[in-house]
Amino acid sequence: MSLTDLSSVFWRLRELLELLLFKLEEEQLLLASARTRWVAHATREVEMVLDNIRQAEAVRAAHTLAVARELGLPDDVSLAKLVEQVPPPWNDLLREHRKAFLALTAEITALANANRDLLTRGQRAARETMMLVTGSVETYGARGETFSADRRARLIDEAM
Repeated sequence: MSLTDLSSVFWRLRELLELLLFKLEEEQLLLASARTRWVAHATREVEMVLDNIRQAEAVRAAHTLAVARELGLPDDVSLAKLVEQVPPPWNDLLREHRKAFLALTAEITALANANRDLLTRGQRAARETMMLVTGSVETYGARGETFSADRRARLIDEAM
């Protein structure tokens, strides 16, 4: 294995991470617009990209191990350490890959957290609406304890 092969694997991983970011943005647009019909499809596409990333990561690990052994480095060498040990121009290229991975990972984490929040809020709203319809609503008291609100007549907008 060579640094050329390793760099090619890094390019592939970057493409997959960008695709994951795109799929998460698609999912977020569906969640934000309340188009829940397609959320399951979007989530399935995210899972497919994650599977591809896992496979590419296994290939990356094998290439990194081979390069580390060629250079006499520990088997579990990090990309940051590898950047320090490889000759130019490889050190600059690997440094750029590392920067891109850090940036993409931060974006993906933020977007995944935002999507999780949207899902949680949507689930909570649906749950509260169903509880209103069934007649018992759990709410919080002054001390933080939960209790069921009393039953009373309710007006329901049939357009819901």
